[in-house]
Amino acid sequence: MLTDDEIRQDLDDLRDIVAAHKAPGTPLATHTQIINGQQYDVFSSIPRNLGELYDLALEQANETFLVYQHERYSFKETLNMARRLARVICDDYGITRGDRVAVCARNSPEWCLAYMATTLLGAVIVPMNSWWQGAELEYGLKDSGCRLAFVDEARRQQIARFAEAHQINIVVIKPETDTRYPEFYDLLNGIEPLTNAEVAALEVSPEDNASIMYTSGSTGMPKGVLSTHRNITNALYTWKFVKEITEILRPELVEENPEFQPAILANVPLFHVTGSHAQFLASFVYPRKFVMMYKWDPEQALQLIEAERISVFHGVPTMTWEIMKSPRFDSTDLRSLRGVQSGGAPRPPEHLGMMLEKFPAAAIPGLGYGLTETNAIGAIISGQFYAAKPHSTGRPTPPVTSVMIVNDAGQDLDQGEVGEICIKGPTVMQGYWNQPEATAAVIKNGWFHTGDIGKLDDLGFLIILDRAKDIVIRGGENIGCAEVEYAISEHPAVSEVSVYGIPDDRLGEVPVASVMLLENQALSEEQLKEFLKSRIAAFKVPERVYFQYEQLPRIASGKIAKKELRRQIIAKIH
Repeated sequence: MLTDDEIRQDLDDLRDIVAAHKAPGTPLATHTQIINGQQYDVFSSIPRNLGELYDLALEQANETFLVYQHERYSFKETLNMARRLARVICDDYGITRGDRVAVCARNSPEWCLAYMATTLLGAVIVPMNSWWQGAELEYGLKDSGCRLAFVDEARRQQIARFAEAHQINIVVIKPETDTRYPEFYDLLNGIEPLTNAEVAALEVSPEDNASIMYTSGSTGMPKGVLSTHRNITNALYTWKFVKEITEILRPELVEENPEFQPAILANVPLFHVTGSHAQFLASFVYPRKFVMMYKWDPEQALQLIEAERISVFHGVPTMTWEIMKSPRFDSTDLRSLRGVQSGGAPRPPEHLGMMLEKFPAAAIPGLGYGLTETNAIGAIISGQFYAAKPHSTGRPTPPVTSVMIVNDAGQDLDQGEVGEICIKGPTVMQGYWNQPEATAAVIKNGWFHTGDIGKLDDLGFLIILDRAKDIVIRGGENIGCAEVEYAISEHPAVSEVSVYGIPDDRLGEVPVASVMLLENQALSEEQLKEFLKSRIAAFKVPERVYFQYEQLPRIASGKIAKKELRRQIIAKIH
């Protein structure tokens, strides 16, 4: 394990490597640019838009790219279908620059193609949470103003009536019953792909809007995070930059694996930035095979790692924990693995010790910190740094991202002082869709205020301590406590409610609720969960509910003492 002195020496070396790697004339050179009145460092020579990113597919044209169950498509076939679909949605549905197109479906090749076709045109893709229920899906479609939605069968049944009432066109992915809506692949029959000249004529700029991804915050309904092509491409090339400088710094950790094609297991939902960015879109940059799972299953994951020779296992920490606990783990051939990475939630340090013991030495562990609002960029740690600093989430991601810790007055704090974590860089969102006040509350002078509480230690490693925002992160899924509280308070037997998170060995934390019932009213946990089933997604429903008839405890301001409730419940169950 590295000592602090060895880490300091490595960091000195790393500074020189970063400076050389981003210098003018290098593939990952950077320059300063004014965007929205703020100065940022940005990559100079990367694809200008996502369409140019997809063209990188032709460098590995005949290699396998999309894999899903029995379906397999090469890079060339994928790009061809995406360009054909782009022609269809432009000519038949009138989708042009700036129009919003939703994809409401589980992971599938069609999800990827819908994303590619939409962004090729300069239209805005809206990946919607496939765990949402009808009312939540309707909210997302209405809030984003979508004109077209790609949906699988389960989502079609939930939104068809709403979509018709609001004149939203529907295309169905793998329909299970006869339907009067167009089927995805039927649209592509006899269609020629957009030509290079036609794509170039679209003139999609780096500052054009590319996506709206919904994220649960501390108040009300989820907010739409609006990002441009530059926001997304700079995130993708940040990971490439980090990978390359890490290999230069620690060449002894780089074990070439010519026997197997590089491949990543797509084991998280594509509607998250981890799935859409770090897994799917980054597979054009490297390039690598993208093997999709319909839904998470640790036994199937191990089977796919062996069968598809997966080189990168990347998901929320819970997933790594579950495959290590699987009875199949020890008998699975893991020789192809070169990275076991996580994001979306903290990883308990004890998980890391087990990973270092159980995975092959060539499978380097890693952890990243980022948010939907930053396109998953913030801090990153791997290898020996991670082994030496298991409580940290890494150092600010070079070369275009900065991290600052501020106090309540917004003043920059010294290393070791605790405050709110702020992130600045070209990957930070443009703002919350149609919510200028909410945007102004979190983006100040180009800095995104995350709502997370932490500090930078004396070596510049970021340590996350708490969240200022009222959210629970359950296995990588953000849950806005206020949204769950609103749903529970709609029950006629409820007087008041408080929702908060408690620790959980498998999922990191889970939501629980303390509920004050009205006098002479009765309500069981099962009844309340059944009531919530049609109102909020299943992952948001509290794991446990504690009922009482007396008022919930208050702090001096009169607000419910949520931290005290949480402390009491943790003490009770332990």
